[in-house]
Amino acid sequence: MIEQNSIRMATRRLSFYYGASRALHDITLDFSANRVTALIGPSGCGKSTLLRCLNRMNDLIAVGRVEGEVLLDGGNIYAPAVDVVEIRQCIGMVFQKPNPFPKTIFDNVAYGLRVNGIKDKVIIAERVEQGLQQAALWDEVKDRLQDSALGLSGGQQQRLCIARALAVEPEVILMDEPASALDPIATQKIEELLRQLKELYTIIIVTHNMQQAARVSDYTAFLYLGELIEFNETEKIFTRPDKKQTEDYITGRFG
Repeated sequence: MIEQNSIRMATRRLSFYYGASRALHDITLDFSANRVTALIGPSGCGKSTLLRCLNRMNDLIAVGRVEGEVLLDGGNIYAPAVDVVEIRQCIGMVFQKPNPFPKTIFDNVAYGLRVNGIKDKVIIAERVEQGLQQAALWDEVKDRLQDSALGLSGGQQQRLCIARALAVEPEVILMDEPASALDPIATQKIEELLRQLKELYTIIIVTHNMQQAARVSDYTAFLYLGELIEFNETEKIFTRPDKKQTEDYITGRFG
């Protein structure tokens, strides 16, 4: 399905527990470099839990517990010596609702750079522009970089959050339903952006929108009740799925 040398991330028998409750069951998946992989399934199936395991965001849950491995370029990100801050720099995250800081547009994008110890103003300015260019936002905001980010539209705020993630030059971008709070025009811009960004990044997206998954992703994983039911190229998942359960979900018979 995926050539071995193109795998950027992978999970191996990954399980996650909220206390005694098991939310993920032995998930083994490969995420190909420079491709978009969509995670689909009904609400509560474990999509967002899986996504948050991929950059150790679930470490913040006091009763959370991980079993198995998450590999980035072959190294387990849950190994004892791994620096979580470095992991989150390599694996950026964009959330469901735009969450700009109450700062200027410039300072929003520069935030991660400064947190990572970059102080050179020229480098910061270059990376801010680069991030905004990659997020297809530069032309809209280049003359108002000192304005508050809270004055941007919802779609612009979400692209700003993408620019903020890109500015620290990650290897992988995780997106948790990035267009679900946006109008159709803003959603179309985000989808166009995904097609461009996969030339440079490995992208993993959670979406409840089946049409969106079909439009933007190269691979699709269908989860149900914390289990991986089927994983394949998106075209095959949506036209010739191997499992009847996948077909029933895709065609709207349940979920």
